Amino acid sequence: MSQPVIADTKPVILELEAGTYYWCSCGQSKNQPFCDGGHKGSDFAPLAFEVDEKKKVALCNCKATGNSPFCDGAHTKL
Repeated sequence: MSQPVIADTKPVILELEAGTYYWCSCGQSKNQPFCDGGHKGSDFAPLAFEVDEKKKVALCNCKATGNSPFCDGAHTKL
């Protein structure tokens, strides 16, 4: 698998607490948009990202963003 699976064609909007999160880059996770290890055996790896304070974020589910893990609207061009 060299291309990620499109998990959804719209971002997921979440309010996250401060902490470290692991975004699924392969699209195989059953816990979208977070990694559950579904990438094992592929060339993909989760992307760790930090949230400094509680805030609302839009996380990419189409896996085509140029601003991983955040949505940049790439899903509108799929």
